[in-house]
Amino acid sequence: MNFRVLLVCMGNICRSPTAEVVLRQYIKLNNLGDKVEVDSAGTHGYHVGEAPDSRTQRAAAVRGYNLSQLRARKVARQDLDYFDLILAMDKSNLDNLRRMATPEQQERIKLFMQYAKNFEDDEVPDPYYGLGHGFDLVLDMVEDAAQGLIEEVKQNSAA
Repeated sequence: MNFRVLLVCMGNICRSPTAEVVLRQYIKLNNLGDKVEVDSAGTHGYHVGEAPDSRTQRAAAVRGYNLSQLRARKVARQDLDYFDLILAMDKSNLDNLRRMATPEQQERIKLFMQYAKNFEDDEVPDPYYGLGHGFDLVLDMVEDAAQGLIEEVKQNSAA
């Protein structure tokens, strides 16, 4: 049985593709590949079909992550049915997702950072208009939340 996770930011070119690749790596390291499926999307279609932002790719590559094969896509209504857990990078995207969702789908939609252990922030800040260090901060936060999510998945799959 697969547990399906969708990671969502605004344009699907910085935060959510970073989270997708990091989470995939953690899934692989924890031998959960047959249990967890991961994808990412954006709440807006500004960048559909584009590769992740070059600054995102550079920062990720320094830590050994490769985002070059990913392409941005927009969240579709069917995603809200398909995925078991839909994780927004910030409250604005959380609100957008909740507006799209039916009452039955609401409980699947959460903030990604609720799984973080070392950061108290609710949101992963959007680095798009900022300086280069913002992309490293995104990686730090995403790695922390991804590890927390993996721990919960492992705990639930053992139960």
